[in-house]
Amino acid sequence: MADFQYVARDNSGQRVIGTIAAATRREALTAIAGRALFPVEIKGAAAATATRDRRIRAQLLATTYGQMADLLRSGVPLLRALDVLRRQTTHRGLGAVLEEIHHRVEEGESLAEAMLHFPKLFGEMAISMVRAGGEGAFLEEALSRVAEFTEAQDDLKKRVLGAVAYPAFLAVVGAVIVVVLLVFFVPRFGTLFESLRKRDELPAVTDLVLGTSQLLQDWWLWIIGGVVVAWLGASRWMASEAGRVWRDRVKLRLPLVGGIFLSLSVARFCRVLGTLLRNGVPILRSLEISADATGNRVLAAAIREASEDVSAGQRLAGRLSTSGHFPATVVEMIAVAEESNTMETVLLNIADSLERRTWRRLDLVVRLLEPLLLLILASVVLVLVIALLLPVIKMSRAIK
Repeated sequence: MADFQYVARDNSGQRVIGTIAAATRREALTAIAGRALFPVEIKGAAAATATRDRRIRAQLLATTYGQMADLLRSGVPLLRALDVLRRQTTHRGLGAVLEEIHHRVEEGESLAEAMLHFPKLFGEMAISMVRAGGEGAFLEEALSRVAEFTEAQDDLKKRVLGAVAYPAFLAVVGAVIVVVLLVFFVPRFGTLFESLRKRDELPAVTDLVLGTSQLLQDWWLWIIGGVVVAWLGASRWMASEAGRVWRDRVKLRLPLVGGIFLSLSVARFCRVLGTLLRNGVPILRSLEISADATGNRVLAAAIREASEDVSAGQRLAGRLSTSGHFPATVVEMIAVAEESNTMETVLLNIADSLERRTWRRLDLVVRLLEPLLLLILASVVLVLVIALLLPVIKMSRAIK
């Protein structure tokens, strides 16, 4: 027995939400109808709550894809494979999702149709590849490809986050040190330098540091409130479509790291498009999915325009070249691949090459960023020390 969460209407048209226990989805529908209700939506309650409560890691999904491919390749029927994976997983959320998928497949839905009820978990790329594999009788191979792609993307994401973690830590620690010095250390010198201020002999840099310190002490609550309001406002605007487009456009134009963002997005596009084409997904559908996979709306818009040209019988490389966002070498390789009919192989090679070069560039940028942040922090501390020492030196000379 499984729990199903349903939304239904009664005879008066009132909306009714509840949970019912049944062995299958069909039995749940029959039981709901037996209560004089008209079902509108029904889904596994366990899957609905578990996926909301716990996030399923990409590495676990990749392992599940691979295990399902191995079971199917060994001759295990799909329903039994899903049941085996459900029983052996220790993750409560994934177990509930697999149970829901098992029920839906048992009632006649295909694996891709069942996965479609969890679009945020599986993603459009994985669902499209599974659908193509089911229709083309190569489901186990499609699942293996999805497992490899998911694992590769997760590994790349972890490497990028790991590379920027230390510079981010340095930036945060540096900012905290400067604020602590300005709030708790610098004010102790204010009364000491008051005589120099009255005689208008206080150095400008010292006056600036003391003024900044006083500002932080007097207006710290307003400053924090302003930062929070600005952050919330910026976050809300960034969540809008216009904000996202602006952010993605700025990311591509950033000095030093803009090329890295571009290469990563183009690599994702090439890998997803090549993987989908290799597994038999039509070119127009593959372009639609791979456009969203770039993670950049500016590039996605250029790819969708290229898709329109492809549907009109033109070459993909031509529109990508005129967009101005894709590297010339990538466009040239795609043009050659279109002529030689080796798109999927060339695209995957491009993705591998771009990821290797991007990782080397990212490693170089991180190596440059670490000493740069240390230099900035040391310079700020040096300015504070000089600002506090100059009046002391001037006072000592006056005493002599």
